[in-house]
Amino acid sequence: MDTRDAIQEARTRGVDLVEIAPNAQPPVCKLIDYGKFLYEQKKKAHEAKKHQVTVSVKEIKFRPGTDDHDYGYRMERARDWLQEGDKVRAAIAFRGREMTHRELGAKILKRLTADLVEFGDVEVSPKMEGYQMFTIFTPKKVAKPETKKAAPKKEPAATAPEKKKAPKTDAVKEEVVVVEKAEAKAEDEIF
Repeated sequence: MDTRDAIQEARTRGVDLVEIAPNAQPPVCKLIDYGKFLYEQKKKAHEAKKHQVTVSVKEIKFRPGTDDHDYGYRMERARDWLQEGDKVRAAIAFRGREMTHRELGAKILKRLTADLVEFGDVEVSPKMEGYQMFTIFTPKKVAKPETKKAAPKKEPAATAPEKKKAPKTDAVKEEVVVVEKAEAKAEDEIF
């Protein structure tokens, strides 16, 4: 269709002539309401952004002399963050003479790695950077649950085979008799 005819057709319909594929031979155009088109594009982009997962890096800090209770609290925070899908950066800050005992920091990070093995994987193994030793954990990928398979249909009650009750054994019968006798004796004593 000629360009002038296409423009005239768009005006008579009250819509816009929009070039879709300018590099095609011949170029491809559409007759659409351009304002509505932009609105729908914006709405789709907003929906896509809403379902987008953002991963942030949370940090917990330790010292070489961190006590067990403080360690436990920080480990639980890290576990919660990993379960929420965030990355966790565990850092140990050394000051002054503490730098000579880096093995204490490595011991804490090794313990933390062992405690968080179920919830996250080590992305960056423990390493020194200036006066800090750190490691980074990423959350474990959660396997998608399998879809439920259709349950096998049960047979109607009329055609289902009847279940037979298991006969009581002699030992069970004897216990029942003994209990009944004991209850009767207790009643006699009460009255």
